[in-house]
Amino acid sequence: MSSSDWSFLLPELLQTIARKLFLLADFIRFRAVCTSWRLATPDIPIHLQFPWLMLSQSIHNSNRRAFITFSNKLHYLNFPEATYPRRRRGSSHGWVAILDESPTIFLINPLTRAKINLPPLSSFPNIIHFDFSNVGREYTLRLFQTSDIDLPVSLCEMRDSFISKIVLSNSPSRGSPFVALAIIGKWGVLAYCKSDQNSWNLIEEARYFCEDVTFMNGLIYGLHKSGAIAVCDISGDSPAVRIIGNPETMVLGGVDMRYLLNAMGELLMVTRFIVLAAGIEPEEELRYTTIKFQVFTFNFSGSRWERLMNLGDKVLFLGENASLALSASDYPGCRGNRIYFTDDFSEEDFSGIHGEHDTGIFNLDDGIFEPLPSCPQDSRSRLLWPSPVWITPNPC
Repeated sequence: MSSSDWSFLLPELLQTIARKLFLLADFIRFRAVCTSWRLATPDIPIHLQFPWLMLSQSIHNSNRRAFITFSNKLHYLNFPEATYPRRRRGSSHGWVAILDESPTIFLINPLTRAKINLPPLSSFPNIIHFDFSNVGREYTLRLFQTSDIDLPVSLCEMRDSFISKIVLSNSPSRGSPFVALAIIGKWGVLAYCKSDQNSWNLIEEARYFCEDVTFMNGLIYGLHKSGAIAVCDISGDSPAVRIIGNPETMVLGGVDMRYLLNAMGELLMVTRFIVLAAGIEPEEELRYTTIKFQVFTFNFSGSRWERLMNLGDKVLFLGENASLALSASDYPGCRGNRIYFTDDFSEEDFSGIHGEHDTGIFNLDDGIFEPLPSCPQDSRSRLLWPSPVWITPNPC
């Protein structure tokens, strides 16, 4: 067969080959071969992509970000929207949530540069007043919907501490309807907005179920620090909430962080244990470091968490991103039963102590930690802002 004959391969064969391509770069190269190959395959990957690690803001070019792929290749993308003083508030389905000192909240796709505005901070129901001219006290925040306790809050305070994370139900690409869920961690509240709404809605009955959140089977699951779960149905005019799980069966002493994720239909909770440690060099400051993870699976029939000693083929991605699980066997060279994690632990919890970014790979088999490939681990990394974050590449 001559080289020119490759363009005449049957569409069915090309589609079969395309289904075997799990890495975004391979998929893009495949579609770029010729017009017939491109027309025979979908314009978006069939499979969920292996996350890229977006590194910290460069001290040399703040508008440019480096992304590390699964094959340890480095890509540089212009990403001025995520530069200081804006704040990143999570990544979900390939989109990054950004806040700045104005009430604006928006989603942006680093690959396509597409941008979607979410309802502004001033549209949250517990923000009862907003006035740009009232410098240093621009927002008036009502602590509880049923109280008359109001708190003046500045633009910077709202940007820095009001929202902990924003998680999406699905990718909003190409106008797809979606739900954005915001964790208002400092106040213990969950809020959501649907893509056709211009304001946020509080889920009052799920107050304090804000350790982490996930979507599963069209419902919202919110995690309480005790291990109890709020299951929220927002399909009606107002949220319907029921609480499941028996916190008395949980032993969560010493846990610093908790993550909740839909692992391909299995509800998992991961607990993370963090300690303060001295720096490697004598002149280095104290830093915080993760020493252990534990994984639990929720038994719906018994309404309780059960310890999971082995993830099998699963690999988890935890951090500022929407918690994610993948099947390692879908990605040649990837090993299962591991947790890839980045640093989303607030420095405020350790009274302002700053350490190098707490990132790595945890092996559940032997409890051994490995460094993330190509991720800076020296003392200078503490100077880079913000910490790395997982982003699932989404080419549309």
